[in-house]
Amino acid sequence: MQKIILASQSPRRKQLLEWAEINFDVEVSEADESYPEHLIIEEIPVFIARNKAKAVQQKLNNNSLILAADTIVVLNNEVITKPSNRQHAIKILQFLSGKKHEVITGVVLLQNKKEISFADVTQVEFNNLTEEQIIFYIDKYRPYDKAGAYAIQEWIGVVGIKSINGDFYNVMGLPVSRVMQALNKFH
Repeated sequence: MQKIILASQSPRRKQLLEWAEINFDVEVSEADESYPEHLIIEEIPVFIARNKAKAVQQKLNNNSLILAADTIVVLNNEVITKPSNRQHAIKILQFLSGKKHEVITGVVLLQNKKEISFADVTQVEFNNLTEEQIIFYIDKYRPYDKAGAYAIQEWIGVVGIKSINGDFYNVMGLPVSRVMQALNKFH
C-alpha cells in the first residue's frame, strides 16, 4: 500500500493508523473548522475533513494520497463542540450523562481530483455520571481537545459508557475498517 498523508495532529488517529500498520506521514492542517449552517448533521464532519484535506493538498502541491477526518458529537440534533474551558467541559458531560448520543466521524481521502468521502455513525450511551466522576475526569484528563469533552479510551469510557452501537474506533476518531476499504479503492 502506498504511503499516505494524515492531515491531522490527533494522537488518536495517528495511533489507530499505526495499529492498522498503514504507512503514513503527518502533515498538520490549519484549515478552518467552521461550516455552513444549512448542512445536515452528517455532512458537517465530512465538510470539515474535506477542508483539511484540501488545505494539506495545496500545501504539499503533489499527488499524495491525503487522509483527513473530523469527529463531532451530537445529542438531540445539537452538535456538541470541543469544550472551551473547564466549566464548559463539566456542562457538556452533565448534558451527556445518562443519555444516548451519536459520534459522527467524517472521512475524506483525496488524491489529485479523486475523492472518497463518507460519514460513520456510532451510538454511545452514558451511565448516569456523578458530579464527582465528571470533575475527577475533567481535572485529571483535561479533555479540552475532544468533541463531547471525552475520549472513550480513557477512564470515563471504562466507567461511564453503558453501551455502544457501531465502530468503537470511530468514537476514538477514525473508523479504521472503513478507511482501509476506501484506501483499497485507490489502487
